[in-house]
Amino acid sequence: MQFGENNTPFGEAEFAARQAAAREAMRREGFDAILLCDPANMNYLTGYDGWSFYVHQAVILALELDSPLWIGRNQDVNGARLTTILSDENILGYADDHVQSLVKHPMQVMAAALRERGLAKARIGVEADCYYYTARADAVLKEELPEAEIVDAGILVNWLRSVKSEAEIALMREAARITERIIEAAVEAMADGVRQCDVAAIIQATGTRGIPGEGGYGGDYPAIVPLMPNGVGTSCPHITWRDEPFSAGTATTIEIAGVRHRYHVPISRTVFLGTPPKKMLEAADIMAEGIEAGLSVARPGATAHDVWHAWNSTIERHGIVKESRCGYSIGLNYPPDWGERTLSIRKGDETVLKPNMTIHFMPGLWMDDWGMEISEPIRISSNGSETFCAFSRELFVK
Repeated sequence: MQFGENNTPFGEAEFAARQAAAREAMRREGFDAILLCDPANMNYLTGYDGWSFYVHQAVILALELDSPLWIGRNQDVNGARLTTILSDENILGYADDHVQSLVKHPMQVMAAALRERGLAKARIGVEADCYYYTARADAVLKEELPEAEIVDAGILVNWLRSVKSEAEIALMREAARITERIIEAAVEAMADGVRQCDVAAIIQATGTRGIPGEGGYGGDYPAIVPLMPNGVGTSCPHITWRDEPFSAGTATTIEIAGVRHRYHVPISRTVFLGTPPKKMLEAADIMAEGIEAGLSVARPGATAHDVWHAWNSTIERHGIVKESRCGYSIGLNYPPDWGERTLSIRKGDETVLKPNMTIHFMPGLWMDDWGMEISEPIRISSNGSETFCAFSRELFVK
């Protein structure tokens, strides 16, 4: 890697198309500029990639500016030079005395950049509900730009990300090969007496190593750590791991993702050590039937609700009620979540499915004192849907 080169996995034309689509969405919504703090959206429009999202940073896209601006901490400027498609004049840093300060704030620098470019009275969209745009950031920005109209742009760029280019799909297919290796290694490693933390270490090492050998490639870090609840913990989907060993007579749910250049392909499976109870064997069969029903209607023109209805009507016939959503859009992302915060496979979501939408179809069951997860990452194809991974859809019994 060298400064001044395009070190992203995409060509200039890909970024030009993304920026053009974002500008068109801005025109529809009446924005002169948008200020993006979500690191996935920053990456999407410029290529920026770094673990710097714990401090304030942003990409500004304005209709009257030829190029986006990246603004971040001075010590991250070289990271922007190395990973983005931006020229040096469009990469701006702020001094370290703005970092976690009680008297200065990075939004003062961002407001100054907007003023200097004639946007002091502009209509500026911000990501008011993203994890990285704080209440204080909003207050400082509005204080610094009293004549601007600063309004919530919602998830304008996230929606653009929900339909992938062929280049993005290619990365997700590579990520899927890593996903398969991770889940296979995890299932193989789990046994009575093996510490949970040791299996978590195998999961993370396998994901980082990626695909070895000639023609292989490495993996990236996931936006969510391995979720691996055991025993009664399987009723709690977002528990991680402990240092205690697995024991016979218990189930474990595993939710992981292979990642390639920040593109995630998550999957879930359930493992039982010993002889599983009848209720879990029956639940596995019901889930497999429900997944097939959902996949059969997941096609362009259908809605997210239609997929939910196909799944839900199947499990209801067997007396099972699930109130939570059973899927969500996936792709490019950073901690704390690999979901894109757009469509959800749930009742009432009328989002129309389009080719190259990518979804984690995640119909987990979480009961009072047990749970089960069997999920599939899918792509909406031109006339239906396809699964990214080839991995047996069953309750694994060891």
